[in-house]
Amino acid sequence: MRYMMIVLLEFYPSWLALPREERGRHAAALQEIVGKYRESVSVRFFDAEALPGKDYTDFAVCETDDLKAYHFLWEEIRDSVPYVRGYMKIKDVVMGMEQAFRAYESEALGMDG
Repeated sequence: MRYMMIVLLEFYPSWLALPREERGRHAAALQEIVGKYRESVSVRFFDAEALPGKDYTDFAVCETDDLKAYHFLWEEIRDSVPYVRGYMKIKDVVMGMEQAFRAYESEALGMDG
């Protein structure tokens, strides 16, 4: 089953106070973590601060068939410098399963699709 997660993130003013070069190094390290899971998890980052967003400044769209790999990816991000130094926080996660009703109809009800 294919899962999609929209991970709402907030980057704090302390992040913006860092020199751009330092932010770039931290961002590259985060991309390195994402790259480790590229085979299992697709991740795209979006900046949302200039657009309507109540409690987040950025978000990531993640797609996977492997929830364990997704979880491990975010555990590594939570161990990263930007997270542990309080520059960013995961605010919320919206999760869904693609065509889950069809899997239910097929597997649980024995209906042909």
